[in-house]
Amino acid sequence: MINILLGSLVISLIHATIPSHWLPLIAVGRAQRWTQSETLRATVIAGLAHTLSTIAIGVLIGFAGLKLDHEFEETSSFIAPMVLILLGLIFVLLDLRKHRHREINVETFAKKSRAAIITSISLAMFFSPCMELSAVYLQAGSLDAVAIAAISAIYLFITVLGMVVLVYLGMRGVERVRWHFLEHHEKAVSGIVLIALGLVMLMTGGHGH
Repeated sequence: MINILLGSLVISLIHATIPSHWLPLIAVGRAQRWTQSETLRATVIAGLAHTLSTIAIGVLIGFAGLKLDHEFEETSSFIAPMVLILLGLIFVLLDLRKHRHREINVETFAKKSRAAIITSISLAMFFSPCMELSAVYLQAGSLDAVAIAAISAIYLFITVLGMVVLVYLGMRGVERVRWHFLEHHEKAVSGIVLIALGLVMLMTGGHGH
């Protein structure tokens, strides 16, 4: 359980700091002359939309893993970690191919109302779930529903809080410190975390005991 929670925490932190998740909100807020509170409220809404789609997919994967563990208890402790390692390798390869996150085009919001802008950003975030974290849900399914709920809570809290903090700091001028490495290599970093988590699970019998 500890390994899974730490893995989800690290991936959530990495994901929350991706510039494409919060920098456009600062740009839109400034272009539309939103107040600080309006920009932060928009950030919370967009963050919730992003996390809800990830959690929805993750819960489905988690309960699939739970069913797998119940029906194939002897093999699931090997299968789930191997899936983590395989997915980790895939994400590293995607990073090498310069796979990028979908970015929000600020210019398209020039003549839209605030409600329309927030809706557009939220939809863009909703349809860009964090698939890296979804892989951890499979391993959580080898434990129980509590582990699945714990991962969901951690991801929701860390992602929304992280986005709000970064947008707030950005409005204070701290966005000058750009996260270039994570912006271009977030999938590689997340992939390495998944590989490491899978290896730890294999060495500890797949269930983190």
